[in-house]
Amino acid sequence: MGNILNYLQVHIPISMLLGDFLDRIIANGISPEIGFNYAILDSTGKDKFSEVADRLVDAGLKVTFHAPFMDLRPGAVDPRIREVSRDRLLQVFELVPLFHPLSVVCHPSFDARYYVSTEEEWLRNSLETWQSFADLAAEMDTMVALENVYEETPRQFVSLLTSLDRPSLRFCFDTGHYNAFSDAPLEDWLTELGDHLGEVHLHDNDGRRDTHLPVGEGGFPFDRLFHFLKELPQKPILTLEAHSEAHFLKTVETLRQNRLFGLL
Repeated sequence: MGNILNYLQVHIPISMLLGDFLDRIIANGISPEIGFNYAILDSTGKDKFSEVADRLVDAGLKVTFHAPFMDLRPGAVDPRIREVSRDRLLQVFELVPLFHPLSVVCHPSFDARYYVSTEEEWLRNSLETWQSFADLAAEMDTMVALENVYEETPRQFVSLLTSLDRPSLRFCFDTGHYNAFSDAPLEDWLTELGDHLGEVHLHDNDGRRDTHLPVGEGGFPFDRLFHFLKELPQKPILTLEAHSEAHFLKTVETLRQNRLFGLL
């Protein structure tokens, strides 16, 4: 697959790494963004995670984490829901000393349709949650990268990141989520959050659904994104979020042919 993989993380569920697929990852020099879910966290002993971590470290592969997000509400109005969400995220941070990930991607989970009349309360609660995780990340020499999903504009991320202003708390821009759910121009997201950008998730869609198509097979303007990234003094982590091996291979080939759209 060539040296292009030296510049990329690849999203891989931890369940796949606990099996024989780990051998393929190591043989092909693929640096994983390890995705965790509640089932694996509750059913797997720390010794099994440690075995995977040791093999990835021995292979010299970079690691990033993607924390669980299903049902979690880190800025929830209900304090008990907030506490459960925090506890689930803490399970992932307990594994940071084993894997030494460069980042831990988390979802702040703002949705204007859900928090239609409680956005200010959501923001206050979110600031408290992410301040504690930013402090924890700093102690562990990693960063928290907050990812956009249903957010229609960059406003909520600007409020969070400028209010906390921590080097260990960054923004993860997801191209597919932007393309399917955002109403704001791409330039608004990039100019307002560029100084906070720590990671980018790469996948595509037709603008209607979050289908995780290979890069270039939907409507996201990757040339404009990479032109912006080229001008940044510090480049973000780039992560492929393909949901099949065929889509992964297509994206790698597209990025190779375009030399990461001029970034290399």
